[in-house]
Amino acid sequence: MTSYLLSHLADHVLLRDLKVLVSQDRATTAALLAHLAEVDERKLYLPAAHPSMFSYCVHELRMSEDAAYKRIQAARAAREFPAIFAAIADGRLHLSAVIRLAPHLTRESADELLAAAANKTKAEIELLLAKRFPQPDLPTLVQATAASAASAPRAPERSAAAAEQLVPEPVASTMAPQSAERIEPPAPRAKVAPLSPGRFGLQLTISQATHDKLRYAQALLAHAVPMGEVADVFDRALDALIQQLERRKFAATTRSRPARRRHEAANARYIPAEIRRAVWQRDGGRCTFVSEQGKRCEAHARLEFDHSEPVACGGEGTVEKLRLRCRAHNQYAAECTFGAGFMREKRDEARGRAAWVKTEARGRRVPAPVASRA
Repeated sequence: MTSYLLSHLADHVLLRDLKVLVSQDRATTAALLAHLAEVDERKLYLPAAHPSMFSYCVHELRMSEDAAYKRIQAARAAREFPAIFAAIADGRLHLSAVIRLAPHLTRESADELLAAAANKTKAEIELLLAKRFPQPDLPTLVQATAASAASAPRAPERSAAAAEQLVPEPVASTMAPQSAERIEPPAPRAKVAPLSPGRFGLQLTISQATHDKLRYAQALLAHAVPMGEVADVFDRALDALIQQLERRKFAATTRSRPARRRHEAANARYIPAEIRRAVWQRDGGRCTFVSEQGKRCEAHARLEFDHSEPVACGGEGTVEKLRLRCRAHNQYAAECTFGAGFMREKRDEARGRAAWVKTEARGRRVPAPVASRA
Protein backbone atom coordinates (compact mmCIF):
# COMPACT_ATOMS: atom_id res chain seq x y z
CA MET A 1 0.00 0.00 0.00
CA THR A 2 2.83 2.43 0.75
CA SER A 3 3.87 2.41 -2.93
CA TYR A 4 0.55 4.12 -3.76
CA LEU A 5 1.04 6.94 -1.25
CA LEU A 6 2.86 9.62 -3.24
CA SER A 7 2.61 12.67 -1.00
CA HIS A 8 6.36 12.55 -0.37
CA LEU A 9 7.28 13.04 -4.05
CA ALA A 10 8.38 16.40 -5.35
CA ASP A 11 6.15 17.98 -7.98
CA HIS A 12 8.57 17.52 -10.87
CA VAL A 13 9.18 13.88 -9.93
CA LEU A 14 5.45 13.19 -9.70
CA LEU A 15 4.80 14.73 -13.12
CA ARG A 16 7.77 12.95 -14.67
CA ASP A 17 6.68 9.58 -13.33
CA LEU A 18 3.12 10.22 -14.45
CA LYS A 19 4.23 10.85 -18.04
CA VAL A 20 6.31 7.68 -17.97
CA LEU A 21 3.34 5.65 -16.72
CA VAL A 22 1.02 7.13 -19.36
CA SER A 23 3.53 6.26 -22.05
CA GLN A 24 3.82 2.72 -20.72
CA ASP A 25 0.03 2.44 -20.54
CA ARG A 26 -0.31 3.43 -24.21
CA ALA A 27 2.25 0.85 -25.26
CA THR A 28 0.52 -1.76 -23.10
CA THR A 29 -2.86 -0.86 -24.61
CA ALA A 30 -1.52 -1.33 -28.14
CA ALA A 31 -0.04 -4.70 -27.18
CA LEU A 32 -3.32 -5.66 -25.49
CA LEU A 33 -5.29 -4.84 -28.64
CA ALA A 34 -2.90 -6.91 -30.73
CA HIS A 35 -3.40 -9.90 -28.41
CA LEU A 36 -7.18 -9.46 -28.35
CA ALA A 37 -7.27 -9.27 -32.15
CA GLU A 38 -5.30 -12.49 -32.54
CA VAL A 39 -7.32 -14.38 -29.90
CA ASP A 40 -10.49 -13.17 -31.62
CA GLU A 41 -9.23 -14.24 -35.03
CA ARG A 42 -8.29 -17.72 -33.80
CA LYS A 43 -11.54 -18.00 -31.78
CA LEU A 44 -9.60 -19.21 -28.75
CA TYR A 45 -12.54 -18.21 -26.55
CA LEU A 46 -14.43 -21.29 -27.76
CA PRO A 47 -12.25 -23.99 -26.12
CA ALA A 48 -12.40 -21.83 -22.95
CA ALA A 49 -16.20 -22.39 -22.88
CA HIS A 50 -17.20 -18.88 -23.96
CA PRO A 51 -19.62 -18.32 -26.86
CA SER A 52 -18.05 -15.03 -27.94
CA MET A 53 -15.01 -12.81 -27.54
CA PHE A 54 -17.14 -10.40 -25.53
CA SER A 55 -18.08 -13.12 -23.04
CA TYR A 56 -14.42 -14.14 -22.74
CA CYS A 57 -13.30 -10.58 -22.01
CA VAL A 58 -16.01 -9.94 -19.43
CA HIS A 59 -16.01 -13.26 -17.58
CA GLU A 60 -12.51 -14.63 -18.14
CA LEU A 61 -10.44 -11.42 -18.29
CA ARG A 62 -12.74 -9.60 -15.84
CA MET A 63 -13.21 -6.51 -18.00
CA SER A 64 -16.28 -4.35 -17.61
CA GLU A 65 -18.84 -4.59 -20.38
CA ASP A 66 -17.91 -1.12 -21.67
CA ALA A 67 -14.17 -1.80 -21.57
CA ALA A 68 -14.61 -5.14 -23.33
CA TYR A 69 -16.79 -3.63 -26.06
CA LYS A 70 -14.40 -0.76 -26.77
CA ARG A 71 -11.28 -2.91 -26.80
CA ILE A 72 -12.76 -5.62 -29.00
CA GLN A 73 -13.99 -3.05 -31.53
CA ALA A 74 -10.66 -1.22 -31.46
CA ALA A 75 -8.74 -4.49 -31.80
CA ARG A 76 -10.76 -5.55 -34.85
CA ALA A 77 -10.28 -2.13 -36.45
CA ALA A 78 -6.53 -2.23 -35.76
CA ARG A 79 -6.23 -5.71 -37.23
CA GLU A 80 -7.90 -4.37 -40.39
CA PHE A 81 -5.76 -1.19 -40.38
CA PRO A 82 -2.46 -1.95 -38.53
CA ALA A 83 -1.40 1.72 -38.47
CA ILE A 84 -3.82 2.09 -35.54
CA PHE A 85 -1.53 0.02 -33.29
CA ALA A 86 1.37 2.46 -33.67
CA ALA A 87 -0.93 5.49 -33.35
CA ILE A 88 -2.25 4.20 -30.02
CA ALA A 89 1.21 3.21 -28.76
CA ASP A 90 2.65 6.71 -29.29
CA GLY A 91 -0.47 8.55 -28.13
CA ARG A 92 -1.68 9.99 -31.44
CA LEU A 93 -4.99 8.16 -31.08
CA HIS A 94 -7.02 7.01 -28.08
CA LEU A 95 -9.59 4.22 -27.91
CA SER A 96 -12.58 6.56 -28.22
CA ALA A 97 -11.04 8.01 -31.39
CA VAL A 98 -10.61 4.57 -32.91
CA ILE A 99 -14.21 3.59 -32.10
CA ARG A 100 -15.55 6.70 -33.84
CA LEU A 101 -13.22 6.52 -36.82
CA ALA A 102 -13.55 2.80 -37.51
CA PRO A 103 -16.92 2.85 -39.37
CA HIS A 104 -15.51 5.39 -41.84
CA LEU A 105 -12.12 3.80 -42.56
CA THR A 106 -11.48 2.25 -45.97
CA ARG A 107 -8.33 1.02 -47.67
CA GLU A 108 -8.19 4.22 -49.67
CA SER A 109 -8.98 6.72 -46.89
CA ALA A 110 -7.50 5.14 -43.77
CA ASP A 111 -4.04 6.73 -43.78
CA GLU A 112 -5.32 10.23 -44.50
CA LEU A 113 -8.21 10.04 -42.03
CA LEU A 114 -6.03 8.64 -39.23
CA ALA A 115 -3.52 11.42 -39.82
CA ALA A 116 -6.26 14.08 -39.75
CA ALA A 117 -7.54 12.71 -36.43
CA ALA A 118 -4.11 12.52 -34.77
CA ASN A 119 -3.77 14.23 -31.37
CA LYS A 120 -7.40 15.39 -31.39
CA THR A 121 -9.85 15.12 -28.53
CA LYS A 122 -13.05 13.11 -28.83
CA ALA A 123 -15.08 16.28 -29.38
CA GLU A 124 -12.68 17.47 -32.09
CA ILE A 125 -12.88 14.11 -33.87
CA GLU A 126 -16.69 14.21 -33.76
CA LEU A 127 -16.55 17.64 -35.43
CA LEU A 128 -14.12 16.27 -38.03
CA LEU A 129 -16.43 13.36 -38.86
CA ALA A 130 -19.50 15.61 -38.93
CA LYS A 131 -17.83 17.76 -41.58
CA ARG A 132 -16.66 14.83 -43.71
CA PHE A 133 -19.64 12.54 -43.25
CA PRO A 134 -22.71 14.71 -42.52
CA GLN A 135 -25.75 12.93 -41.13
CA PRO A 136 -29.45 13.89 -41.30
CA ASP A 137 -31.04 15.79 -38.44
CA LEU A 138 -32.26 13.70 -35.52
CA PRO A 139 -36.02 13.17 -35.43
CA THR A 140 -38.15 15.00 -32.89
CA LEU A 141 -38.46 12.90 -29.73
CA VAL A 142 -41.62 12.34 -27.72
CA GLN A 143 -40.79 11.14 -24.22
CA ALA A 144 -43.28 10.40 -21.46
CA THR A 145 -42.15 11.26 -17.93
CA ALA A 146 -43.73 10.43 -14.60
CA ALA A 147 -46.08 13.16 -13.41
CA SER A 148 -45.61 14.58 -9.93
CA ALA A 149 -48.14 13.87 -7.23
CA ALA A 150 -49.38 17.46 -7.31
CA SER A 151 -50.05 17.34 -11.05
CA ALA A 152 -51.29 13.74 -11.30
CA PRO A 153 -54.21 13.52 -13.76
CA ARG A 154 -57.66 12.42 -12.70
CA ALA A 155 -58.84 8.92 -13.59
CA PRO A 156 -60.43 9.75 -16.99
CA GLU A 157 -57.34 11.74 -17.96
CA ARG A 158 -54.95 9.04 -16.78
CA SER A 159 -56.46 6.57 -19.24
CA ALA A 160 -55.55 8.79 -22.18
CA ALA A 161 -52.13 9.60 -20.70
CA ALA A 162 -51.34 5.94 -20.16
CA ALA A 163 -52.13 5.22 -23.79
CA GLU A 164 -49.48 7.75 -24.82
CA GLN A 165 -46.59 6.09 -22.95
CA LEU A 166 -44.49 5.53 -26.05
CA VAL A 167 -40.88 6.40 -25.27
CA PRO A 168 -38.48 6.86 -28.22
CA GLU A 169 -34.81 6.41 -27.35
CA PRO A 170 -31.98 8.78 -28.32
CA VAL A 171 -28.92 6.58 -27.97
CA ALA A 172 -25.52 6.63 -29.64
CA SER A 173 -24.99 4.53 -32.74
CA THR A 174 -23.15 1.23 -32.34
CA MET A 175 -20.11 0.13 -34.31
CA ALA A 176 -20.82 -1.24 -37.77
CA PRO A 177 -18.67 -4.04 -39.20
CA GLN A 178 -15.60 -3.14 -41.22
CA SER A 179 -16.21 -2.66 -44.93
CA ALA A 180 -14.32 -1.36 -47.93
CA GLU A 181 -17.29 0.91 -48.63
CA ARG A 182 -18.60 3.80 -46.63
CA ILE A 183 -20.71 2.50 -43.77
CA GLU A 184 -24.03 4.15 -43.08
CA PRO A 185 -24.83 4.80 -39.42
CA PRO A 186 -26.93 2.00 -37.91
CA ALA A 187 -30.32 2.68 -36.42
CA PRO A 188 -30.40 3.66 -32.71
CA ARG A 189 -30.75 0.75 -30.33
CA ALA A 190 -33.30 0.32 -27.60
CA LYS A 191 -32.11 0.68 -24.03
CA VAL A 192 -33.06 -1.14 -20.82
CA ALA A 193 -31.59 0.38 -17.67
CA PRO A 194 -32.12 -0.47 -13.98
CA LEU A 195 -33.82 2.30 -12.01
CA SER A 196 -34.22 0.79 -8.55
CA PRO A 197 -34.38 -2.73 -7.07
CA GLY A 198 -36.72 -4.74 -9.24
CA ARG A 199 -37.53 -1.78 -11.52
CA PHE A 200 -36.19 -1.07 -15.00
CA GLY A 201 -36.59 1.72 -17.51
CA LEU A 202 -37.26 0.79 -21.14
CA GLN A 203 -36.76 3.24 -24.01
CA LEU A 204 -37.25 2.49 -27.67
CA THR A 205 -38.48 3.91 -30.95
CA ILE A 206 -41.32 2.12 -32.72
CA SER A 207 -42.68 2.28 -36.26
CA GLN A 208 -46.17 3.35 -37.25
CA ALA A 209 -47.15 -0.30 -37.72
CA THR A 210 -45.97 -1.19 -34.21
CA HIS A 211 -47.73 1.86 -32.82
CA ASP A 212 -50.98 0.72 -34.43
CA LYS A 213 -50.55 -2.80 -33.02
CA LEU A 214 -50.02 -1.33 -29.55
CA ARG A 215 -53.19 0.74 -29.80
CA TYR A 216 -55.16 -2.30 -30.99
CA ALA A 217 -53.78 -4.46 -28.16
CA GLN A 218 -54.77 -1.79 -25.64
CA ALA A 219 -58.29 -1.84 -27.05
CA LEU A 220 -58.53 -5.64 -26.92
CA LEU A 221 -57.25 -5.64 -23.32
CA ALA A 222 -59.51 -2.84 -22.13
CA HIS A 223 -61.43 -5.24 -19.88
CA ALA A 224 -58.25 -6.59 -18.21
CA VAL A 225 -56.07 -3.46 -18.39
CA PRO A 226 -58.63 -0.65 -18.21
CA MET A 227 -55.98 2.07 -17.85
CA GLY A 228 -54.18 0.86 -20.96
CA GLU A 229 -50.80 0.85 -19.18
CA VAL A 230 -48.11 0.11 -21.76
CA ALA A 231 -46.05 -1.83 -19.20
CA ASP A 232 -48.95 -4.21 -18.56
CA VAL A 233 -49.63 -4.66 -22.27
CA PHE A 234 -45.92 -5.27 -22.87
CA ASP A 235 -45.78 -7.87 -20.08
CA ARG A 236 -48.77 -9.78 -21.47
CA ALA A 237 -47.32 -9.60 -24.98
CA LEU A 238 -44.06 -11.12 -23.72
CA ASP A 239 -45.95 -13.92 -21.99
CA ALA A 240 -47.67 -14.80 -25.26
CA LEU A 241 -44.45 -14.50 -27.25
CA ILE A 242 -42.45 -16.66 -24.83
CA GLN A 243 -45.13 -19.35 -24.92
CA GLN A 244 -45.06 -19.34 -28.72
CA LEU A 245 -41.25 -19.44 -28.87
CA GLU A 246 -41.01 -22.24 -26.32
CA ARG A 247 -43.41 -24.33 -28.38
CA ARG A 248 -41.35 -23.75 -31.50
CA LYS A 249 -37.90 -24.06 -29.88
CA PHE A 250 -38.31 -27.11 -27.67
CA ALA A 251 -41.94 -28.16 -28.10
CA ALA A 252 -43.11 -26.94 -24.70
CA THR A 253 -46.74 -27.90 -24.12
CA THR A 254 -49.16 -28.78 -21.36
CA ARG A 255 -50.46 -31.74 -23.37
CA SER A 256 -48.21 -34.33 -24.94
CA ARG A 257 -49.08 -35.76 -28.34
CA PRO A 258 -47.92 -39.02 -29.89
CA ALA A 259 -44.55 -38.80 -31.62
CA ARG A 260 -44.68 -38.54 -35.40
CA ARG A 261 -42.63 -41.62 -36.25
CA ARG A 262 -42.96 -41.06 -39.98
CA HIS A 263 -40.70 -38.02 -39.69
CA GLU A 264 -37.99 -40.08 -38.02
CA ALA A 265 -38.03 -42.54 -40.87
CA ALA A 266 -37.83 -39.80 -43.48
CA ASN A 267 -35.17 -37.66 -41.79
CA ALA A 268 -32.43 -39.00 -39.56
CA ARG A 269 -31.99 -35.55 -38.05
CA TYR A 270 -35.61 -35.23 -36.97
CA ILE A 271 -35.98 -34.97 -33.18
CA PRO A 272 -39.43 -35.77 -31.75
CA ALA A 273 -41.08 -33.09 -29.64
CA GLU A 274 -41.03 -35.10 -26.40
CA ILE A 275 -37.27 -35.66 -26.75
CA ARG A 276 -36.62 -31.97 -27.39
CA ARG A 277 -38.61 -31.10 -24.26
CA ALA A 278 -36.70 -33.62 -22.14
CA VAL A 279 -33.27 -32.47 -23.37
CA TRP A 280 -34.10 -28.80 -22.89
CA GLN A 281 -35.33 -29.38 -19.34
CA ARG A 282 -32.40 -31.63 -18.45
CA ASP A 283 -29.82 -29.13 -19.69
CA GLY A 284 -31.61 -26.16 -18.15
CA GLY A 285 -31.90 -24.25 -21.43
CA ARG A 286 -28.15 -23.62 -21.44
CA CYS A 287 -25.15 -24.63 -23.53
CA THR A 288 -23.51 -27.76 -22.11
CA PHE A 289 -19.97 -27.20 -23.41
CA VAL A 290 -17.40 -27.55 -20.61
CA SER A 291 -13.79 -26.47 -20.90
CA GLU A 292 -10.80 -28.56 -19.82
CA GLN A 293 -10.74 -26.48 -16.64
CA GLY A 294 -14.31 -27.51 -15.85
CA LYS A 295 -16.04 -24.24 -16.78
CA ARG A 296 -19.41 -24.57 -18.46
CA CYS A 297 -20.47 -22.16 -21.19
CA GLU A 298 -23.08 -19.71 -19.88
CA ALA A 299 -24.85 -19.04 -23.19
CA HIS A 300 -28.67 -19.23 -23.10
CA ALA A 301 -29.20 -17.75 -26.58
CA ARG A 302 -28.89 -19.29 -30.07
CA LEU A 303 -29.04 -22.82 -28.63
CA GLU A 304 -29.15 -25.88 -30.88
CA PHE A 305 -29.77 -29.59 -30.34
CA ASP A 306 -26.43 -31.30 -30.90
CA HIS A 307 -25.77 -35.03 -31.31
CA SER A 308 -22.97 -36.17 -28.99
CA GLU A 309 -22.20 -38.69 -31.75
CA PRO A 310 -22.58 -37.08 -35.20
CA VAL A 311 -25.47 -38.28 -37.32
CA ALA A 312 -22.97 -38.98 -40.11
CA CYS A 313 -21.31 -41.46 -37.76
CA GLY A 314 -24.53 -43.19 -36.74
CA GLY A 315 -25.62 -40.84 -33.94
CA GLU A 316 -29.23 -41.21 -32.78
CA GLY A 317 -31.74 -38.59 -31.68
CA THR A 318 -32.32 -39.90 -28.17
CA VAL A 319 -32.36 -38.01 -24.88
CA GLU A 320 -29.10 -39.71 -23.83
CA LYS A 321 -27.31 -38.83 -27.07
CA LEU A 322 -28.52 -35.26 -27.49
CA ARG A 323 -27.32 -32.11 -25.75
CA LEU A 324 -27.80 -28.37 -25.97
CA ARG A 325 -25.01 -26.35 -27.53
CA CYS A 326 -24.84 -22.70 -28.48
CA ARG A 327 -24.25 -22.02 -32.17
CA ALA A 328 -20.57 -21.19 -31.62
CA HIS A 329 -19.76 -24.34 -29.65
CA ASN A 330 -21.84 -26.54 -31.95
CA GLN A 331 -19.74 -25.31 -34.88
CA TYR A 332 -16.57 -25.69 -32.81
CA ALA A 333 -17.39 -29.32 -32.01
CA ALA A 334 -18.09 -30.01 -35.69
CA GLU A 335 -14.76 -28.48 -36.69
CA CYS A 336 -12.95 -30.58 -34.08
CA THR A 337 -14.61 -33.72 -35.51
CA PHE A 338 -14.54 -33.09 -39.25
CA GLY A 339 -11.94 -30.34 -39.62
CA ALA A 340 -12.31 -26.59 -40.13
CA GLY A 341 -11.83 -26.85 -43.91
CA PHE A 342 -14.56 -29.44 -44.33
CA MET A 343 -17.05 -27.42 -42.27
CA ARG A 344 -16.17 -24.24 -44.13
CA GLU A 345 -16.93 -26.00 -47.41
CA LYS A 346 -20.24 -27.28 -46.06
CA ARG A 347 -21.23 -23.78 -44.92
CA ASP A 348 -20.35 -22.39 -48.34
CA GLU A 349 -22.50 -25.07 -49.97
CA ALA A 350 -25.40 -24.24 -47.65
CA ARG A 351 -25.12 -20.54 -48.50
CA GLY A 352 -25.03 -21.42 -52.19
CA ARG A 353 -28.18 -23.52 -51.92
CA ALA A 354 -29.93 -20.79 -49.95
CA ALA A 355 -29.01 -18.20 -52.58
CA TRP A 356 -30.28 -20.50 -55.34
CA VAL A 357 -33.58 -21.07 -53.55
CA LYS A 358 -33.97 -17.32 -53.05
CA THR A 359 -33.30 -16.71 -56.72
CA GLU A 360 -35.81 -19.41 -57.69
CA ALA A 361 -38.41 -17.78 -55.49
CA ARG A 362 -37.95 -14.57 -57.46
CA GLY A 363 -38.72 -16.41 -60.66
CA ARG A 364 -35.22 -16.41 -62.17
CA ARG A 365 -34.13 -19.93 -63.17
CA VAL A 366 -30.47 -20.75 -62.67
CA PRO A 367 -28.64 -24.13 -62.53
CA ALA A 368 -28.77 -25.79 -59.13
CA PRO A 369 -25.44 -25.82 -57.23
CA VAL A 370 -23.48 -29.05 -57.48
CA ALA A 371 -23.05 -30.89 -54.19
CA SER A 372 -19.55 -31.42 -52.90
CA ARG A 373 -17.93 -34.83 -53.21
CA ALA A 374 -16.51 -34.51 -49.66
